[in-house]
Amino acid sequence: MSIAATPVPPYYAVIFTSLRHLQTGAADSSDAVADAGTRAATRSGSDDGYGAMAALMLDSAARQPGFLGVESAREEIGITVSYWDSLQAISNWKRDSEHQLAQQLGRSSWYSAYRVRICRVERDYGFARDAGGAADPGGESDERLSTPPG
Repeated sequence: MSIAATPVPPYYAVIFTSLRHLQTGAADSSDAVADAGTRAATRSGSDDGYGAMAALMLDSAARQPGFLGVESAREEIGITVSYWDSLQAISNWKRDSEHQLAQQLGRSSWYSAYRVRICRVERDYGFARDAGGAADPGGESDERLSTPPG
């Protein structure tokens, strides 16, 4: 996984934070939208169908109009941030039939708790090293704003 390449703001972020059920053989945490399933299956040997559904959701989301990218991390909690070009695109994804099935399975089988937060990204900036390990000379001066400062 890498950091998502997003456009110049504004755009939208959906932040999905989850806690997995602690089940025998199940991974201790993750999230079903973006986890490709490899970490959960590797750590536990079994993921109760979670990894397959997560891979399906990532593939399905990537085909949705308005999808811009995704980033995911997990330890004791899972956090996935998906990026979208509009609130309408987010709403369409929420209503997608495969996604609705994953949501139902998440509530009944995989999660003890989750929270979804939706926000508008007004500015972003970053830092990166090139393939040889040298720092990007732009650093945080690579700031991108939805409205130029003035």
